[in-house]
Order: sequence, then C-alpha cells, then structure tokens
Amino acid sequence: MSNIQFIKTSTPKQRPDNDSLQFGSIFTDHMFVMDYSTDKGWYDPRIVPYGPFEVEPSLMTFHYGQAIFEGLKAYRNIHGDIVTFRPLDNIARLNRSAERLCIPQVDEKLVWEALKKLLEIEKDWVPDGEGTSLYIRPFIIATDPSLGVRPSDTYKFFIILSPVGAYYAEGFKPVKIYVTDKYVRAARGGLGYTKAAANYAASLYAAEEAKKKGYTQVLWLDACSHSYVEEVGTMNIFFKIDGVLVTPSLEGGSILGGITRDSVITLAESMGYKVEERLISIQEVYEAHRQGKLEDVFGTGTAAVISPVGELNWNDNIIKINDGEMGEFSKMMYDKLTGIQYGKEEDSFGWIEKIC
Repeated sequence: MSNIQFIKTSTPKQRPDNDSLQFGSIFTDHMFVMDYSTDKGWYDPRIVPYGPFEVEPSLMTFHYGQAIFEGLKAYRNIHGDIVTFRPLDNIARLNRSAERLCIPQVDEKLVWEALKKLLEIEKDWVPDGEGTSLYIRPFIIATDPSLGVRPSDTYKFFIILSPVGAYYAEGFKPVKIYVTDKYVRAARGGLGYTKAAANYAASLYAAEEAKKKGYTQVLWLDACSHSYVEEVGTMNIFFKIDGVLVTPSLEGGSILGGITRDSVITLAESMGYKVEERLISIQEVYEAHRQGKLEDVFGTGTAAVISPVGELNWNDNIIKINDGEMGEFSKMMYDKLTGIQYGKEEDSFGWIEKIC
C-alpha cells in the first residue's frame, strides 16, 4: 500500500548481540499502527518510531478485555534472506479472533503489505545466530473511553517486533509439565479457539502454582469432566502412542488452532505417519505410559516451535517420558520445521514467504 506513511526514528537504538537475546524484552526502532472508527473504518496506516502512546484510564480494553493478538516470526535463513513462516495463516487467524470478540475485520492484504514494509525497514534487526529470529506481535485493542459494557466503536491495531533467542531458558531440552484438574483455561462456547488476551490472563494463576512446584508450564484438561487433554499454556500438545501421533481435536472450540500444530500434522502425514485428532484423556496417556506405548510427548507453538516434554505430573503421579530425555520424533519434527524456516530443508508446502 503506497499510502502507508513512514516516519523514521531520529534516535535509532543499538542492536543487541545474539548472546544477550531473551524472549520479548527488546523492541526494534519502528512499529506499525492503524486506527479504526465506525465512520471511517480502518484508516491512517503508518509506520512510526516505537514508543509509548497516551490513553485515558477509561479505555475499554482495560475494563472489558477487548484485545486480541498474533505471534509469528521472521528468520534470516542460511542464504541471508529475510523470510517468514506461514504469515498469511496468522493474519487470517487474527480475523477469526476479531470476529469472536466483536472487533472489526482487518484487510488481510493491507496487513500483509504493512508487515512486509515494516520488516524491510527493520531487516537489520533480524538476528543471525543459531535458533534466533525476529518475533512479530500484531495486536488490536479497543480504545473507546467508556465504562459501558458493549463493543468499542474505536480500535488501534499495532505490529511490534522483538529480536529473540531461544524461548525456554532450558533451551531445546525436555520440559516438565504440571497437569491441572483444578483450574480451567477455556470452555466450549468460550474464547479458547481465539488468541484473546483473556485466555492468557486465565492461565497465569495455575502457571504460577506450577512454577512453584518446579514445572515449566500447565497442561489443561477440559472444563466439564477434567478428564480430557486440551493444550498447554503457550502451546498445543502431541502424544506419540504405539506409532500413532495423537493430538486433541479442535472441534469443541476450546483449543487454539496453532499454525505450528497444523504444520506438524501436515509434515507427519506427508512422511507416512498416522495422525489422529480426537479426544484423548489424561488417563489414556498414563495408561499408554504404563504399557510402554507412550513413545513421545511434545508441545508446538510459534515461540518454542517444538518443545519436548520429559515429565508429566498429574495429581502427584509423575511419569517420565523417554527417561526425561528428548524423543526421536520430537527432535525430527524440530529439525524438519526449523530446517524449512532457515532454508536448510526444501519447502515443499509453500510455507515460506521471502521478504527481502
């Protein structure tokens, strides 16, 4: 879009070195912003210096949580190109979240063009170290200054960028997961399938309890029976049982349809593995372990890509997967996906979009 205004920063920041990168704590020089009002629609798309903006205490997002976001990455591949992984799928999912939270739909072509332009401007911020990337956070917030409970009439859309290293402090090593049947992340008919800020707020308390017990994240069970596996706090979950890859079905609408999740399913099926998207109880998982059939457990998500699980704790019943070591299947999926992302493997699915 030639009408995307660009205001260059007068105070560029120093680029961090690869060794100092953490997740989501450093931000680039510029951000994309666009506004919405009921009379104008989405208007004034612009790329401006990254920085704070002033709002009123009555901002509706603060009070009623009308806020959604996405998460994707840009990579510097082995050829030196800046590329992204399935960005159009993320933009489409943003609109699905927007619909559920009564937020106006964005023009997906405009957002994609804005993202490409922002990445071209900030290309020097894409790190080149092993496992590093530029994390991309699009988000929309309601901006009416009102305490009335209703959808806002005005919104702001942002894209901010953050150079990142490995998501987990442990690196690509098996993580320990705490299974909760006390707290609920989402229920059928709720917001579970969206990337709404409220879903993550709902997950924090249980996550803090898990952390105190020495666990990295929480594995959520269904809201009704507390029996069926749903997802982990920041990722979808997979189990390899007796040669079959099993992951919870999205049918109930309480689980986020992850882009990485879908990529793993596509990759696995293309390699001849049987994949089942279905209800799977935590009891079935533990029984498979007892029978020696639980071959691998791993999470999937944009931030971590593949996160092998080495331990599950359900009501103080602790099981070790692969003796707490990384499983062969999860390592293979990690190598395949990151290989495509960094240009080491052929992209036969058309997932990579070159920026510059």
